Amino acid sequence: MPDLFGLVARFYDRFAGRPSPEPWLQDLAVGPGERLLDLGGGTGRVSQALAAGGAVVVCDLSPGMLVQARRKGLPACRGRAEALPFSTEAFDTLLVVDAFHHFADQRAAVAEMLRVLRRGGRLVLVEPDIRWPPMTLVSWGERLLGLRSRILPLEELAGLFALYGGEVVERERRRVRVVLIVRRRS
Repeated sequence: MPDLFGLVARFYDRFAGRPSPEPWLQDLAVGPGERLLDLGGGTGRVSQALAAGGAVVVCDLSPGMLVQARRKGLPACRGRAEALPFSTEAFDTLLVVDAFHHFADQRAAVAEMLRVLRRGGRLVLVEPDIRWPPMTLVSWGERLLGLRSRILPLEELAGLFALYGGEVVERERRRVRVVLIVRRRS
């Protein structure tokens, strides 16, 4: 399968725009000695503002997107969400913005995300809200492009993380997106 995201990587940030100053984003600044994994982070457009003294790592499947993240000075590695190339409890915080619906095996990805998150660590997941009517069309469009997008309702997302050992701390709908904040149980 061709790297569709790699084809648009050079222009992606221009079209996607800057991340809005949402409360969940403002609370994620990485302090000294802390590590944040931006999983499915593409060009690093969201996580680039979070490295306030700590380490931010972008992990994505698209080599083209990772080139753009590295140009921003972000450490970046190629990896699949279902088999992350990191040790257990390697990160204090894990961020997934508009990427979870692209993961091929969402259950395996949840298990891996919680594995690499330290006990008590926080995971922030932001996804499109499938209840927003135009999102159904977007989802179909992505499938026509060959992407295996599968957008889950907020309740199903929360249940999936709870099933694999995450404690859902917050879940809410914000405009056309859903935000899920999960802590890894000790």
